[in-house]
Amino acid sequence: MLPEDPEHQLDFFLAKYLPEIEEQAREVRAKLRERLTGAVEMVYDNYNALVIGYVPNDRPSDAILSFVVNPEWVTICFLQGTGLHDPDGILAGSGNQVRHIRLRSAEDLDQPQIAGMIAQAMRKALVPLDPSRPHQITIRAVAEKQRPRRPKEKLRKVKKVDPA
Repeated sequence: MLPEDPEHQLDFFLAKYLPEIEEQAREVRAKLRERLTGAVEMVYDNYNALVIGYVPNDRPSDAILSFVVNPEWVTICFLQGTGLHDPDGILAGSGNQVRHIRLRSAEDLDQPQIAGMIAQAMRKALVPLDPSRPHQITIRAVAEKQRPRRPKEKLRKVKKVDPA
């Protein structure tokens, strides 16, 4: 049964992942919350992955960035990414709007290129964050059907040895 408190719900969602992915997601979240003061955290436990978006208000369309927790990695997504200046070519993706970076660890957010990209995304946001807004977390969607949150164990090919 799903807890009622959004913070406990998020704990429940994260606990579905391997411990190292859960830990990385928690560390990424802590760093983003620190940098995005005044953002509403919108949580989507979707079919494919867990997504936490950072929005200046209650409108998902105004989201600035998000991070996505997949079974084997965590990705930061710049939701207005096509408008960002990327001289180092660190942003991936070819869609009409979003660009992303797959993170090896939460410390990647401290790299000058990625930290600069986050700062640029905040400066160019369609609706800026209000740092005086109190922290808020909202569970926006929970999919009934979901892909497994842990990777399938790789099958080993066992070589049969002839006892003769």
